Order: sequence, then structure tokens, then C-alpha cells
Amino acid sequence: MTIHQILKQYWNHDAFRPMQEEIISSVLLGNDTLALLPTGGGKSVCFQVPALVKDGICIVVSPLIALMKDQVENLKATGIEAVSIVSGMSKREIDIALDNCIYNPVKFLYLSPERLLSELVRERIKYMNVNLIAVDEAHCISQWGYDFRPPYLHIADLRDLHPDVPVLALTATATAEVREDIQQKLRFKRPNIFQKSFERKNISYVVQNEENKLRKLLDIAKGVKGSGIVYVRSRKDAAEIAKFYNENGVKADYYHAGLESGLRSQRQENWKNNRTRIIVATNAFGMGIDKPDVRFVIHKDPPESLEAYYQEAGRGGRDEHKAYAVLLCNPADRYKQEKKFELSFPSIPEIKQVYHYLANYYQLAYEAGEGLSFDLDLGDFCSRFKQDIIKTINALKFLEQDEYLSFNESVFLPSRFRFEVQNEELYNFQIQNPGWDPFIKTLLRSYGGSFENYVRVREFDLARRTHMNVQQVIDGMKQLQEFRILSYYQQTDTPQVTWLKPRQQAKALYINKKAIDERKATYRRKMEAVFAYATHKKCRSQMLLAYFDELNAGKCGVCDVCLEEKRQTNASEIVDDITSEVIQQLSTASMDLAALVTSTNIGTDKEKIDTIRLLLDAGKIKFAGEKLVIG
Repeated sequence: MTIHQILKQYWNHDAFRPMQEEIISSVLLGNDTLALLPTGGGKSVCFQVPALVKDGICIVVSPLIALMKDQVENLKATGIEAVSIVSGMSKREIDIALDNCIYNPVKFLYLSPERLLSELVRERIKYMNVNLIAVDEAHCISQWGYDFRPPYLHIADLRDLHPDVPVLALTATATAEVREDIQQKLRFKRPNIFQKSFERKNISYVVQNEENKLRKLLDIAKGVKGSGIVYVRSRKDAAEIAKFYNENGVKADYYHAGLESGLRSQRQENWKNNRTRIIVATNAFGMGIDKPDVRFVIHKDPPESLEAYYQEAGRGGRDEHKAYAVLLCNPADRYKQEKKFELSFPSIPEIKQVYHYLANYYQLAYEAGEGLSFDLDLGDFCSRFKQDIIKTINALKFLEQDEYLSFNESVFLPSRFRFEVQNEELYNFQIQNPGWDPFIKTLLRSYGGSFENYVRVREFDLARRTHMNVQQVIDGMKQLQEFRILSYYQQTDTPQVTWLKPRQQAKALYINKKAIDERKATYRRKMEAVFAYATHKKCRSQMLLAYFDELNAGKCGVCDVCLEEKRQTNASEIVDDITSEVIQQLSTASMDLAALVTSTNIGTDKEKIDTIRLLLDAGKIKFAGEKLVIG
């Protein structure tokens, strides 16, 4: 099949979006390729189409577990076999998934980056017929990027296993330095970049210095029609601002990673379908959201980087109609950011202390724990060991950088099960235990493929079919597990820690201070760039484009700075025009003020009187009695 036939069959599109076809052609020619496409630019099609054209399996590395899950489900819904391997899955589940990739016609294997640290995973990938390695959110591989993930550095190991397979790296945002770094770290055979301009002509960028941010949030919602996103820094803010909107007659809801998965999906759907007008969210919201008619995106607080700001603001106006990207800031924001900056870089003794406390929290013996994953209740951990939560999260990130453990801030895994006995043995169990027969029959009817693979189970649906309550279903699944009839994992939706090495003595840990200092300097540069954007009176679009190394962009004409310049230019032109007309009239006859204002055709009465005052002050005209004459 051709790439156009595949696009039509699986996505029902007649034509590719700008640059997609060129990127796909580059990949099919076997070239390593870096594609910079804006948020919502259709990055996934760029690796899914060529992978479907070629024999074999495409390996997709992505840090966005929710997005991976969505893409796997969407592919399966169109009849394309896909699997994902993420933190929190059991060794048995991973084993079965990898076997399927080797022996069955699976087209896509989605991996979270830390999975590449596993010898088991790497060994099995060696035996797969890999046709493409796709790296999503590729900026995460660069320590100069805004979201560096150390496990990304191991993606290049795949090239040792499959040296002739091309790599497609995808991202929405990258500076020239980061673009260079991505290609080097992924060992591109030759430089090869496809890049759309970062310019978004339909977005009006606005910065407002505002003490009363709540009032401004309401003013914007009432002044701009259509749906919007309000980005906030904390979960508490998200809930409180949504409540404030609703109390003031604006239908809003809130979203953050701490909400139960079903609730998150429901709120997302309500907003996408315009049942909710505004979603107030932390930065957990937005990845993979393709709502074209978002009319405004407000950041209540300055973001951590201009990359993050561009990506989040870019969720507005994807239908190419006008949208507003508004950043609210005030002098107190600088102080808050400086404080957060300090908490983001714990000292080496503090990092070692978090490691030691964490091992005690899980009661891990020395030299034990390698490969084990645990749920992490951050609130409980921090209160038990009297740790600051932001400092703890950042200590975990530096422990991840030195590959002692991996940390995911939120991992959703649905409930799933698999029969561990063959058909005949299960049938014998049903005959010997007739009380279990209806329950097992419902499982067999409802969930095909459960002898070969782990399948997703919804306890609520099963309860409805078996006329039991949800707790009885859970207890039943656990009992069948005790009988060794099946293995069952309940849904999890919490942060997770995976121990990549056995527990060490804290004093024996090597923490790379140089790497921390470099990250600190990068963070500082990015923070300063955000405040420069917020405070300099220069075209906002030009500033953003210059940050991404588009240095010769023209003024946008629609940001707050450009509009203010236009207003000032227009005001001075009106003064000049009124001046000319007033002088011309007084050169033929003296006039009283009222007659002069009435007979002057240009400008409003206020603009005419203000200009006459300026002419009087400058001595260009004067009063002779009650009449005005040329001075």
C-alpha cells in the first residue's frame, strides 16, 4: 500500500498536513530524521504511516504514559496491533508483551524511556524485526532542554542492536543548541532536520501586569467568547479558580494528575465537547489534546521556560482562527520563582538522605530491590520523614540522573488479568467448584484473549454482568488468584519508583555534582528568558521566535506591544492632522474656541481640545481677547 492509501484507510484523510509527507519520505529512504512540528501538528502520523508501509515493528519511546496508552488504544481500535510497556507492569506482563512483539504481528511497541535500562527489554528487542525507532518528545534527551530525562540517553543503545534502522526524533520545541544535541545523542549518520516556523500568526500574545489576577481571569473569560484553558502551578489553585469561575456564572472544571483516571477522562471529554467552557489545569493537562477551537489560553503564573509556554499557549487557535495567549504576572512572581529555584536543587547530602529514607520506607535490605517497582505516596513519605515535597521530587530526579532509580510522577495502569491455567484445567476447576462457574463463564465471555495476554478488566462492568457489587468482584478475582487460576492486578494511579540498582549505602552513592551545576545554570537561563519576555516592551512573537533562533521575523502586529505601538502612532498622526487643520483655519480668520472645535473635521472633540491646548502651550497659537489667532 502507498502512504496515501494508508492515510485514507486508517485515518480517513485525503491529504497529509504540511511537512508530514516530506518527513515520511525521508524516513522511508532510511534517513535519520529530526522533525519539529508544532503542538497539534500531527507528529504521530509521521512514524505510524512509514511503520505500516514497511514489514516489522516500530519501537516508539515516549515519556507520556497517558498519551502512549491513548495511542495504543486508538491503533487497536483501527485493527492495528500495538502494545505498551511502562513502569508498574509485572515482570510476567512484560515477558508476554515482548514475546508478542517477537512472534506475533505487532506493529508498534511503545516504551517508557526507563524501560531501556532493563537488560531483559534490550535483550528481547535484539530479536525483533525493527523497521523504525521513533523518539517522541525528543528534547528530553538534551541536558540543555527544558525537560531533560536521563533515561533518554539510553535510546542510542538501540542503535547498537539495530544499526541499520533509521531513527525519527519528534518534538514541538527545540532551540538550535537542543536540535544539535538531539542529533548527536541519537547518533544521526548525517544532520537532517524538518522544521516548520514557530510563528503562529493567529495567536495574539499578551502579557498583563496584574495585582488582582482573579479579577483579570474573570474579565478575560467574559470578554473573549469560546472555550479556554487556564494553566496554574498547584492543584489547590486549579480547584479554587474553577470554583471562583462557577460562582461568577462561568462554567468551569479543574484537572490535575492527582485526580482518579476516570474523572480526568470525563472532565477532558466535557471540555472537548463544550459542556464545560473553561478547564483550569496544571501542566499535566494538554498532551495529546487536539481541540481546534480553543479561543484563549491563560497562564496565571509565569511558566518555567519559554519552551513550555510556547507549547501550552499553542493549544489555542489550532483552527487557524484568532486566539489569545495571556500571561499574568506581578512583582511577587519573581520572588516565588526564586524560592522554587532554590528548592529545585537540593544539596548532595539532601539527595543522599532522600535515597536513605526511601529505602527505609520500602524496608529494602542493602543489596536488594533491583528491578522492583513501588507506588509512592509522596504526601505520606514527606510527612513521615519531614521532607519538603518539591525538594524530594527534585532529589528523586537527580537519583534518576545517576541511574539509581527511576521516578514517574503519575502512572495509570488499568486493572488487568490473565488465566494461568489451560482450558482443560479451568474446565475441571469449574466442575469441582460449581459456585465459581457463573463468574468464570462471564470472564470467558467478556474478555477474549485472556489465556494468551493480560487483558483490561473493568470491575464495574463485571459487577453489572454478574449481579455482584464491585468489592465482591475484586474479592472474587483475588480469590481466583490465590487458587492460581489467574493473575490479577488492580488499577493503580499513583507516582511510582523503580529501583534500577540494588540498595547502596548512602555514603557510597556517587551523585554527579557537575551535572547538577549544569542543570542549575540551564534552569537559571530559562527562568531569566521568561522574565525578559514578560517585562521587555518588544513584539512578543518576535521575542519567542528569536528564542527559537528565528532571528529575522517581522513584527506580528497583534500582540499587546504591537497594538500599543499602533495606538501611539495613530494618536500622534491624529495630533499632526488636527494641528494642520487648526493652523490652516486660523491663517484665514480668528475664531473662538467653540467655533474652532466645531469647524475642525478631524478627531473627537477631546482630541481637538487636547491638541489646541498643546498648540497654546507651545505658543503656536494664542488668545487675542476671546478669539484664537496664530501666535
